[in-house]
Amino acid sequence: MEKKKILFISSEITPYLPETEISLKARYLPQGIQDCGKEIRTFMPRYGCVNERRNQLHEVIRLSGMNLVINDTDHPLIIKVASIQAARMQVYFIDNEDYFHRKHVLTDSKGNEFEDNDERAIFFARGVLETVIKLRWAPDLIHCHGWLTSLVPLYIKKSYAEDPLFAHSKVVYSVYHDDFKKTLDPNFRNKLLMEGIAPDDVTVLEDPTFANVSKLAVQYSDAVVQGSRKINDEVLNYIGSTGKLFLNYQEEETYLEAYNSLYDTVLS
Repeated sequence: MEKKKILFISSEITPYLPETEISLKARYLPQGIQDCGKEIRTFMPRYGCVNERRNQLHEVIRLSGMNLVINDTDHPLIIKVASIQAARMQVYFIDNEDYFHRKHVLTDSKGNEFEDNDERAIFFARGVLETVIKLRWAPDLIHCHGWLTSLVPLYIKKSYAEDPLFAHSKVVYSVYHDDFKKTLDPNFRNKLLMEGIAPDDVTVLEDPTFANVSKLAVQYSDAVVQGSRKINDEVLNYIGSTGKLFLNYQEEETYLEAYNSLYDTVLS
């Protein structure tokens, strides 16, 4: 029987970034799922604070060189890769000078959220999917971690739905306690419009708050996971109202088995 292919997309992964709930999950979950006999690929952004030399990142020339147009501006897509030897796993990095070369992740040194975080989320999500197409690797299931990945479900179900690589892909979205405080750019919704995505598909982003961005991700996912013990109440209530397959918060010692079982359920 052919191995199931699981694509992990995360806003952060340790050891490239400090240990957080998301970065730890995105580091050890793929390894565990690989040990369960599934094939994996893992992606994160190449923030300026990721040390390229220490982590031995190198550019994958055959995957780089595409331009993504966001808000009528071309942005070159650079792909880098590194290996976590102990886990026998590679991590692909989505890189771009405009969006990811600053020395901080989602906020500046004073804790202010970057004004272009909406465009960074667009670039990251589309960058991953375009790279997967170039790899000719068709994921059976895509698991997204962190709000920065919240657009992936929309893209998979709408603008990339006709692509044979993603035609059968299922999407699982994990909601974490990673709320941003400031509403994203009011024009966010219009920046998302492209072939396959109409204004009606993104109505919830008329007010692009953390809760609404999360609701968008939930709306287009096949299953939802409560990634943190405590998550946004409005989002939690919305998940309940959708009737979607839902996995509640799992402790560290049980999550691998529970997630693997969820994947099997979604794929059955």
